[in-house]
Amino acid sequence: MTSSRFSLLAGILSTAGLIFSAHPVKAQTDNAVKTFTVTAAPTENGTLTIDPPLPQDGKVAEGTVLTLKGAPAAGFAVDSLYYYPQARGARSYYEFMGPEVKITVDKNLALGASFIDATALEGFTQKNDIVFAQPGVKKLKYDLFIPNGATNLPLIVIIHGGGWTVNCEDVMHGLARELVRPGRYVVASIDYRWIGTHDGDAKPNTMADIMGDVYGALAHIQEHARSYGADPSRIGVTGDSAGGHMSAAAIDFVDRIGDEGFGVKPGVYQFKPTYMPAGKTVAQVREELTRAIKASAPSYGIFNAAAMRQFAQGESDDFRKALAPIDNIPNISKRAVPQFLLRGTVDTLIKDADVQAYTDALKAAGQRAEYVQVEGAAHAFLDWKPDAQTRRTFMKFGVPYSAKMREFFDSIFYP
Repeated sequence: MTSSRFSLLAGILSTAGLIFSAHPVKAQTDNAVKTFTVTAAPTENGTLTIDPPLPQDGKVAEGTVLTLKGAPAAGFAVDSLYYYPQARGARSYYEFMGPEVKITVDKNLALGASFIDATALEGFTQKNDIVFAQPGVKKLKYDLFIPNGATNLPLIVIIHGGGWTVNCEDVMHGLARELVRPGRYVVASIDYRWIGTHDGDAKPNTMADIMGDVYGALAHIQEHARSYGADPSRIGVTGDSAGGHMSAAAIDFVDRIGDEGFGVKPGVYQFKPTYMPAGKTVAQVREELTRAIKASAPSYGIFNAAAMRQFAQGESDDFRKALAPIDNIPNISKRAVPQFLLRGTVDTLIKDADVQAYTDALKAAGQRAEYVQVEGAAHAFLDWKPDAQTRRTFMKFGVPYSAKMREFFDSIFYP
């Protein structure tokens, strides 16, 4: 990997809070029983209870199951219970929604509880960890945000970022809440396999495999939409960073859903959904999703083949071009793919020129395209995590610009 490619990948992972030192803190041993250091992170607006209580020295035997319970202060609610590995470098959070969770100690950990103003969770129901497929080691799932009394509402599906190698659907919960709060949309935040062997899969996953996960999630959500209070024929997609690429791809590539493989035959690059509804053919799923996906809102994504080289190493130029949204825009005479694009003006990872080029290519194909630059914002300003800095960034930039995104979707679904 060249230094420039490594810098871009490292920057994305660092922004996502997921780069660790090559020298992790070593586990301690006590009388041949392996122990790890476990601490409790400070809490605000509530308390965290850990059972059994942590010993004074923080040394906990490997395999110990700790029960975490969050108790919010008056006017607040539990946003998540979480842990992060105690290692040098930036923090990688693993979150669990709800007031209680069990954690098995297998590394040095910091445990915590995050609380949020209770009004932020009013007006909708959240359903977590709906599994739609398991093509590898990891179960693929999504979280739902359903307005109270929802009936036949349009759907917005969020695809998270993280360089195709980190994060899960939890990192998009802030955006999901902003999109669902006015009560006009059912919102789903989806997960997917990580590229390569980052999930522990023996066979490396490609970007084409991951797009199959995206279409599998969309097929599952569409199949169950009525039970979620949603209209399966009206779907919008959005995502940030890697999810920005995939949300643009989801609408641009949808007519290439198929079962002939990706690059197996010369010139044939199709995506087979990881999940297939019972009794339906791939052709039926392609037709239904092609009609249903009406708009996309990609944020600070990669849209051209050249910028994808560090994530699709060893693949041919044709392979990467088949995954590049800028090279696969349908003409308006065939299909409409309206898109709303966001990028922070101080984003050092995604270039303004690249987003502008994609915007111009959309317009050249007769498509509606809106490109909004967010003054003063860096990469990943739509992320939501327990740490104060990420939350401040989201409140400053994510809240107002998710409202603008919602206005774009309103113009499509509520003209």
